[in-house]
Amino acid sequence: MAVPRGASLAKGRPAGAGRDPFFDNAKFLLIVLVVVGHHWGPMTGAARSVHAGYLFVYAFHMPLFALLCGYFSRGFTGRPEQIRKLITTVLVPYLVFETVYAGMYTLCWGEPFSITPAQPRYLCWFLVALFVWRLSTPLWRAVRWPIVLALLISLAAGLTYTGDSLALAKVLGFLPWFVLGLCLRPAHFRPLRTVAARRCALPVLLGGVAAAYWASPLLGANWLGMEVGYADLGVSPERYLGTRCALFGVAAVLCAAFLALVPTGRTWFTVLGAVTMYPYLLHGLVIKGVESVGFHDLTAAGGHLAIVLTTVCAAALTVPLSSVPVRRVLRPVIEGRFPRPLIPRRERERSPS
Repeated sequence: MAVPRGASLAKGRPAGAGRDPFFDNAKFLLIVLVVVGHHWGPMTGAARSVHAGYLFVYAFHMPLFALLCGYFSRGFTGRPEQIRKLITTVLVPYLVFETVYAGMYTLCWGEPFSITPAQPRYLCWFLVALFVWRLSTPLWRAVRWPIVLALLISLAAGLTYTGDSLALAKVLGFLPWFVLGLCLRPAHFRPLRTVAARRCALPVLLGGVAAAYWASPLLGANWLGMEVGYADLGVSPERYLGTRCALFGVAAVLCAAFLALVPTGRTWFTVLGAVTMYPYLLHGLVIKGVESVGFHDLTAAGGHLAIVLTTVCAAALTVPLSSVPVRRVLRPVIEGRFPRPLIPRRERERSPS
Protein backbone atom coordinates (compact mmCIF):
# COMPACT_ATOMS: atom_id res chain seq x y z
CA MET A 1 0.00 0.00 0.00
CA ALA A 2 1.44 3.36 -0.97
CA VAL A 3 2.05 5.98 1.67
CA PRO A 4 -0.32 8.94 1.22
CA ARG A 5 0.91 12.41 0.56
CA GLY A 6 2.05 14.05 3.78
CA ALA A 7 4.21 16.66 5.43
CA SER A 8 7.17 15.57 7.49
CA LEU A 9 9.64 17.50 9.59
CA ALA A 10 12.40 15.73 7.73
CA LYS A 11 10.96 16.05 4.25
CA GLY A 12 12.25 13.70 1.61
CA ARG A 13 10.77 12.55 -1.65
CA PRO A 14 7.02 12.73 -2.13
CA ALA A 15 5.35 9.99 -0.16
CA GLY A 16 4.90 6.86 -2.17
CA ALA A 17 6.00 3.32 -2.72
CA GLY A 18 9.59 4.44 -3.28
CA ARG A 19 10.02 5.69 0.28
CA ASP A 20 12.29 3.80 2.63
CA PRO A 21 10.09 2.74 5.58
CA PHE A 22 13.15 2.80 7.85
CA PHE A 23 13.25 6.60 7.83
CA ASP A 24 9.50 7.01 8.21
CA ASN A 25 9.58 4.62 11.17
CA ALA A 26 12.40 6.63 12.71
CA LYS A 27 10.56 9.92 12.24
CA PHE A 28 7.39 8.61 13.86
CA LEU A 29 9.27 7.26 16.88
CA LEU A 30 11.12 10.56 17.18
CA ILE A 31 7.93 12.61 17.11
CA VAL A 32 6.61 10.40 19.91
CA LEU A 33 9.71 11.32 21.91
CA VAL A 34 9.12 15.00 21.13
CA VAL A 35 5.59 14.81 22.56
CA VAL A 36 6.74 12.84 25.60
CA GLY A 37 9.62 15.26 26.20
CA HIS A 38 7.31 18.27 26.12
CA HIS A 39 4.94 16.45 28.47
CA TRP A 40 7.76 15.81 30.94
CA GLY A 41 9.15 19.35 30.72
CA PRO A 42 6.85 20.97 33.33
CA MET A 43 7.41 18.05 35.73
CA THR A 44 11.19 17.72 35.77
CA GLY A 45 11.30 19.04 39.32
CA ALA A 46 8.78 16.51 40.57
CA ALA A 47 11.02 13.45 40.53
CA ARG A 48 14.60 12.60 39.73
CA SER A 49 13.42 9.88 37.35
CA VAL A 50 11.42 12.39 35.29
CA HIS A 51 14.37 14.74 35.08
CA ALA A 52 16.61 11.83 34.06
CA GLY A 53 14.16 10.72 31.39
CA TYR A 54 13.95 14.28 30.11
CA LEU A 55 17.73 14.53 29.89
CA PHE A 56 17.98 11.19 28.11
CA VAL A 57 15.38 12.10 25.48
CA TYR A 58 16.75 15.59 24.89
CA ALA A 59 20.29 14.27 24.59
CA PHE A 60 19.57 12.89 21.13
CA HIS A 61 16.04 13.31 19.78
CA MET A 62 16.36 16.85 18.39
CA PRO A 63 19.92 16.26 17.12
CA LEU A 64 18.61 13.23 15.24
CA PHE A 65 15.66 15.16 13.84
CA ALA A 66 18.06 17.85 12.60
CA LEU A 67 20.28 15.15 11.10
CA LEU A 68 17.37 13.63 9.19
CA CYS A 69 16.30 17.07 7.99
CA GLY A 70 19.80 17.52 6.61
CA TYR A 71 19.82 14.08 5.04
CA PHE A 72 16.60 14.81 3.16
CA SER A 73 17.85 18.26 2.14
CA ARG A 74 20.70 16.85 0.05
CA GLY A 75 18.80 17.55 -3.15
CA PHE A 76 18.13 21.19 -2.28
CA THR A 77 19.95 23.51 -4.67
CA GLY A 78 17.84 26.64 -4.35
CA ARG A 79 15.82 26.17 -7.55
CA PRO A 80 12.74 28.42 -7.74
CA GLU A 81 10.29 25.54 -7.26
CA GLN A 82 12.25 24.40 -4.19
CA ILE A 83 12.15 27.88 -2.70
CA ARG A 84 8.41 28.09 -3.31
CA LYS A 85 7.86 24.73 -1.63
CA LEU A 86 10.00 25.85 1.30
CA ILE A 87 7.81 28.92 1.66
CA THR A 88 4.51 27.02 1.57
CA THR A 89 5.50 24.06 3.74
CA VAL A 90 7.77 25.72 6.29
CA LEU A 91 7.46 29.51 6.32
CA VAL A 92 3.66 29.71 5.97
CA PRO A 93 3.00 27.07 8.69
CA TYR A 94 5.44 28.94 10.91
CA LEU A 95 3.61 32.26 10.53
CA VAL A 96 0.21 30.62 11.02
CA PHE A 97 1.13 28.61 14.10
CA GLU A 98 3.18 31.42 15.58
CA THR A 99 -0.07 33.40 15.51
CA VAL A 100 -2.05 30.48 16.93
CA TYR A 101 0.38 30.04 19.81
CA ALA A 102 0.30 33.77 20.48
CA GLY A 103 -3.47 33.47 20.85
CA MET A 104 -3.12 30.47 23.14
CA TYR A 105 -0.71 32.33 25.42
CA THR A 106 -3.27 35.14 25.61
CA LEU A 107 -6.20 32.81 26.39
CA CYS A 108 -4.38 30.58 28.85
CA TRP A 109 -2.03 32.96 30.62
CA GLY A 110 -3.47 36.37 29.91
CA GLU A 111 -0.44 37.63 28.00
CA PRO A 112 -1.07 40.62 25.72
CA PHE A 113 -1.72 39.33 22.23
CA SER A 114 1.15 40.15 19.92
CA ILE A 115 2.53 38.53 16.81
CA THR A 116 6.32 38.49 16.95
CA PRO A 117 7.61 36.35 14.07
CA ALA A 118 11.19 37.31 14.89
CA GLN A 119 10.84 35.68 18.32
CA PRO A 120 9.46 32.16 17.88
CA ARG A 121 7.21 30.79 20.60
CA TYR A 122 7.60 27.35 22.08
CA LEU A 123 8.17 24.68 19.41
CA CYS A 124 7.88 27.04 16.42
CA TRP A 125 11.62 27.64 16.61
CA PHE A 126 12.27 24.42 14.71
CA LEU A 127 10.47 25.74 11.62
CA VAL A 128 12.70 28.81 11.68
CA ALA A 129 15.72 26.54 11.99
CA LEU A 130 14.59 24.30 9.14
CA PHE A 131 13.97 27.31 6.90
CA VAL A 132 17.42 28.80 7.59
CA TRP A 133 19.25 25.48 7.45
CA ARG A 134 17.76 24.47 4.13
CA LEU A 135 18.49 27.86 2.58
CA SER A 136 22.10 27.46 3.72
CA THR A 137 22.49 24.06 2.03
CA PRO A 138 24.40 25.37 -1.04
CA LEU A 139 26.85 27.07 1.31
CA TRP A 140 27.87 23.79 2.96
CA ARG A 141 28.50 22.23 -0.44
CA ALA A 142 30.85 25.08 -1.31
CA VAL A 143 33.22 24.75 1.64
CA ARG A 144 35.78 22.20 2.73
CA TRP A 145 35.19 20.31 5.99
CA PRO A 146 31.60 21.55 6.41
CA ILE A 147 30.92 19.50 9.57
CA VAL A 148 33.96 20.94 11.33
CA LEU A 149 33.00 24.46 10.30
CA ALA A 150 29.41 23.99 11.49
CA LEU A 151 30.64 22.58 14.80
CA LEU A 152 32.92 25.59 15.33
CA ILE A 153 30.02 27.94 14.57
CA SER A 154 27.82 26.07 17.05
CA LEU A 155 30.43 26.26 19.80
CA ALA A 156 31.17 29.91 19.06
CA ALA A 157 27.45 30.72 19.40
CA GLY A 158 27.63 29.55 23.01
CA LEU A 159 30.55 31.87 23.71
CA THR A 160 28.71 34.96 22.50
CA TYR A 161 25.36 36.60 23.08
CA THR A 162 23.06 35.80 20.18
CA GLY A 163 19.87 37.32 21.59
CA ASP A 164 16.34 36.03 21.18
CA SER A 165 15.76 36.92 17.54
CA LEU A 166 14.87 34.01 15.27
CA ALA A 167 15.90 31.52 17.97
CA LEU A 168 19.44 32.05 16.70
CA ALA A 169 21.06 30.22 19.62
CA LYS A 170 19.10 27.06 18.80
CA VAL A 171 19.48 27.46 15.05
CA LEU A 172 23.26 27.63 15.37
CA GLY A 173 23.46 25.19 18.27
CA PHE A 174 21.88 22.31 16.35
CA LEU A 175 23.43 23.32 13.01
CA PRO A 176 26.19 20.65 13.05
CA TRP A 177 23.58 17.89 13.04
CA PHE A 178 21.86 19.30 9.98
CA VAL A 179 25.20 19.61 8.17
CA LEU A 180 26.15 16.08 9.22
CA GLY A 181 22.90 14.86 7.66
CA LEU A 182 23.77 16.68 4.44
CA CYS A 183 27.06 14.79 4.29
CA LEU A 184 25.58 11.33 4.89
CA ARG A 185 24.64 8.85 2.19
CA PRO A 186 22.48 5.71 2.32
CA ALA A 187 25.59 3.58 2.76
CA HIS A 188 26.33 5.29 6.08
CA PHE A 189 23.09 3.93 7.56
CA ARG A 190 23.59 0.33 6.43
CA PRO A 191 25.83 -0.71 9.35
CA LEU A 192 23.05 0.39 11.72
CA ARG A 193 20.57 -1.93 10.05
CA THR A 194 22.42 -5.13 10.91
CA VAL A 195 21.78 -7.76 13.58
CA ALA A 196 25.06 -6.91 15.30
CA ALA A 197 24.12 -3.25 15.59
CA ARG A 198 20.72 -4.12 17.06
CA ARG A 199 22.33 -6.36 19.65
CA CYS A 200 24.58 -3.53 20.81
CA ALA A 201 21.96 -0.79 20.64
CA LEU A 202 19.76 -1.75 23.59
CA PRO A 203 22.64 -1.94 26.12
CA VAL A 204 23.87 1.42 24.84
CA LEU A 205 20.48 3.08 25.31
CA LEU A 206 20.02 1.51 28.74
CA GLY A 207 23.47 2.79 29.63
CA GLY A 208 22.36 6.23 28.46
CA VAL A 209 19.33 6.06 30.75
CA ALA A 210 21.53 5.08 33.70
CA ALA A 211 24.01 7.86 32.89
CA ALA A 212 21.16 10.39 32.66
CA TYR A 213 19.89 9.29 36.07
CA TRP A 214 23.37 9.63 37.56
CA ALA A 215 23.91 13.06 35.94
CA SER A 216 20.43 14.44 36.66
CA PRO A 217 21.45 16.28 39.87
CA LEU A 218 24.46 17.77 38.08
CA LEU A 219 23.23 18.55 34.57
CA GLY A 220 20.48 21.04 33.84
CA ALA A 221 18.26 20.82 30.78
CA ASN A 222 19.70 24.12 29.52
CA TRP A 223 22.81 22.24 28.44
CA LEU A 224 20.73 20.29 25.92
CA GLY A 225 18.26 22.94 24.76
CA MET A 226 20.95 25.09 23.11
CA GLU A 227 19.16 28.24 24.26
CA VAL A 228 21.85 29.73 26.48
CA GLY A 229 25.60 30.21 26.41
CA TYR A 230 28.33 29.64 28.95
CA ALA A 231 27.62 32.85 30.89
CA ASP A 232 23.99 31.94 31.57
CA LEU A 233 25.03 28.40 32.45
CA GLY A 234 27.41 29.82 35.05
CA VAL A 235 30.52 28.01 33.84
CA SER A 236 33.85 28.99 32.35
CA PRO A 237 34.34 29.02 28.58
CA GLU A 238 36.72 26.08 28.91
CA ARG A 239 34.22 23.97 30.82
CA TYR A 240 31.49 24.98 28.41
CA LEU A 241 33.46 23.90 25.35
CA GLY A 242 34.54 20.62 26.96
CA THR A 243 31.04 19.72 28.10
CA ARG A 244 29.44 20.65 24.78
CA CYS A 245 31.95 18.52 22.86
CA ALA A 246 31.28 15.61 25.21
CA LEU A 247 27.54 16.02 24.74
CA PHE A 248 27.99 16.01 20.96
CA GLY A 249 29.77 12.68 21.30
CA VAL A 250 27.09 11.27 23.59
CA ALA A 251 24.36 12.39 21.21
CA ALA A 252 26.10 10.73 18.25
CA VAL A 253 26.30 7.40 20.09
CA LEU A 254 22.67 7.58 21.23
CA CYS A 255 21.47 8.55 17.74
CA ALA A 256 23.24 5.55 16.27
CA ALA A 257 21.84 3.22 18.93
CA PHE A 258 18.32 4.55 18.43
CA LEU A 259 18.47 4.11 14.66
CA ALA A 260 19.78 0.58 15.10
CA LEU A 261 16.55 -0.34 16.91
CA VAL A 262 14.24 1.28 14.37
CA PRO A 263 12.30 -1.32 12.33
CA THR A 264 13.55 -1.51 8.77
CA GLY A 265 10.32 -2.81 7.22
CA ARG A 266 6.79 -1.47 7.05
CA THR A 267 4.87 -1.25 10.32
CA TRP A 268 1.47 0.08 11.33
CA PHE A 269 3.03 3.47 12.06
CA THR A 270 5.18 3.78 8.92
CA VAL A 271 2.49 5.81 7.18
CA LEU A 272 2.39 8.22 10.14
CA GLY A 273 6.11 8.85 9.87
CA ALA A 274 5.46 10.61 6.57
CA VAL A 275 3.29 13.28 8.21
CA THR A 276 5.21 14.28 11.33
CA MET A 277 4.67 18.00 10.76
CA TYR A 278 1.04 17.66 11.84
CA PRO A 279 1.58 16.15 15.32
CA TYR A 280 4.62 18.36 15.82
CA LEU A 281 2.72 21.60 15.33
CA LEU A 282 -0.50 20.47 17.05
CA HIS A 283 0.67 18.62 20.14
CA GLY A 284 2.02 21.79 21.70
CA LEU A 285 -1.49 23.22 21.80
CA VAL A 286 -2.63 20.22 23.85
CA ILE A 287 0.42 20.26 26.12
CA LYS A 288 0.16 23.98 26.80
CA GLY A 289 -3.61 23.79 27.19
CA VAL A 290 -3.51 21.15 29.92
CA GLU A 291 -0.54 22.84 31.54
CA SER A 292 -2.53 26.07 31.88
CA VAL A 293 -5.21 24.33 33.97
CA GLY A 294 -2.69 22.74 36.34
CA PHE A 295 -2.76 19.24 34.84
CA HIS A 296 0.97 18.71 35.18
CA ASP A 297 0.93 19.77 38.82
CA LEU A 298 -1.82 17.24 39.53
CA THR A 299 0.10 14.56 37.64
CA ALA A 300 3.27 15.26 39.58
CA ALA A 301 1.35 15.13 42.86
CA GLY A 302 -0.05 11.74 41.83
CA GLY A 303 3.38 10.15 41.90
CA HIS A 304 5.11 7.82 39.47
CA LEU A 305 2.00 5.88 38.49
CA ALA A 306 0.21 9.04 37.37
CA ILE A 307 3.31 10.18 35.50
CA VAL A 308 3.60 6.85 33.69
CA LEU A 309 -0.09 6.77 32.73
CA THR A 310 -0.10 10.34 31.42
CA THR A 311 3.14 9.67 29.55
CA VAL A 312 1.48 6.77 27.74
CA CYS A 313 -1.44 9.04 26.89
CA ALA A 314 0.93 11.73 25.63
CA ALA A 315 2.72 9.24 23.40
CA ALA A 316 -0.61 7.93 22.07
CA LEU A 317 -1.66 11.50 21.24
CA THR A 318 0.65 11.35 18.24
CA VAL A 319 -1.66 8.95 16.43
CA PRO A 320 -4.90 11.00 16.30
CA LEU A 321 -2.93 14.15 15.51
CA SER A 322 -1.56 12.33 12.45
CA SER A 323 -4.95 11.00 11.36
CA VAL A 324 -6.50 11.52 7.94
CA PRO A 325 -9.32 13.85 9.16
CA VAL A 326 -6.79 16.14 10.87
CA ARG A 327 -4.59 16.21 7.80
CA ARG A 328 -7.52 16.87 5.52
CA VAL A 329 -8.56 19.94 7.51
CA LEU A 330 -5.09 21.40 7.98
CA ARG A 331 -3.48 20.44 4.67
CA PRO A 332 -4.09 23.88 3.08
CA VAL A 333 -2.08 25.43 5.91
CA ILE A 334 0.67 22.84 6.42
CA GLU A 335 1.00 21.58 2.85
CA GLY A 336 -0.39 24.46 0.87
CA ARG A 337 0.42 25.26 -2.73
CA PHE A 338 2.19 28.38 -3.85
CA PRO A 339 -0.29 30.85 -5.41
CA ARG A 340 -0.11 30.24 -9.13
CA PRO A 341 -0.48 33.92 -10.10
CA LEU A 342 2.74 34.66 -8.19
CA ILE A 343 4.76 32.15 -10.21
CA PRO A 344 6.68 33.79 -13.09
CA ARG A 345 4.83 33.42 -16.37
CA ARG A 346 7.68 31.58 -18.09
CA GLU A 347 7.54 28.86 -15.42
CA ARG A 348 3.76 28.63 -15.56
CA GLU A 349 3.98 28.12 -19.30
CA ARG A 350 6.48 25.29 -18.85
CA SER A 351 4.29 23.64 -16.21
CA PRO A 352 0.64 24.41 -17.00
CA SER A 353 -0.81 21.96 -14.48
